[in-house]
Amino acid sequence: MNSYTYDEIVIGQTEQFCVTVTEDMQDAFRKITGDLNPLHGDAAFAKRNGHGGPVVFGMLTMSFLSTLAGMYLPGKNSLIQGVSGKLRKPVYIGDTLTVEGVVSDKSDAVHVIGIKYSITNQDGVKVAKGEMQIGVENYE
Repeated sequence: MNSYTYDEIVIGQTEQFCVTVTEDMQDAFRKITGDLNPLHGDAAFAKRNGHGGPVVFGMLTMSFLSTLAGMYLPGKNSLIQGVSGKLRKPVYIGDTLTVEGVVSDKSDAVHVIGIKYSITNQDGVKVAKGEMQIGVENYE
């Protein structure tokens, strides 16, 4: 876990990590949210509707932004204040995602950083992109 302070963070700074989406992740997300849409769990339904298999929940894909902020940029000193973005392509079980964030701006008055993020799959296809605003505190 990183623990960058506000003063250590510079515009253009980049952090990334990879994660492979598993069936267990999909099942846990389904149980937490109660979303039983067959597109996410019924392979035959998903295939009949133009997909290679069950589609990973979009919010599961986006949940890795919490890992980006809380573990990498800035790490333990983070408090997410805003997220906006677009889900561009479906993600499937077994996909390996690269989650990358680049510091795009800093607000000295309130110690908030802006991060432009992208999530790409193992084939280099961008599946999500957007921006985050993260407060940088000095936690013990």
